[in-house]
Amino acid sequence: MSTTVETLTAPVTFTEGAVKELFKLRDQQELTEDFGLRIGVEGGGCSGMSYVLGFDQKKDGDQEFIIDGLVVFMHKAHGLYLAGMQIDFQNGLNARGFTFNNPNAASTCGCGTSFSV
Repeated sequence: MSTTVETLTAPVTFTEGAVKELFKLRDQQELTEDFGLRIGVEGGGCSGMSYVLGFDQKKDGDQEFIIDGLVVFMHKAHGLYLAGMQIDFQNGLNARGFTFNNPNAASTCGCGTSFSV
């Protein structure tokens, strides 16, 4: 009897700066091992959809990925909107925070946290 193992390609990538900041945030929150980074989308924002990025527990319908050593959860339906996206962290004088480079976004708002397709 053989067992089939599904290997999924991660839909998003992180820059080195984003990985460093995400590990720092995770360590500060002292989360248990059943928490991972949730990436997704939700309705709202000035362009129609907003990004979700935060630590959470796995839910029904989630896919699980290991990206740069981080456990990442994403609802399967969100892959359509996020495939190919790169998440970065800016820590400069003009900008500080996570940025989303999403090739699927037809337009984005000025703050960069909402988009439309």
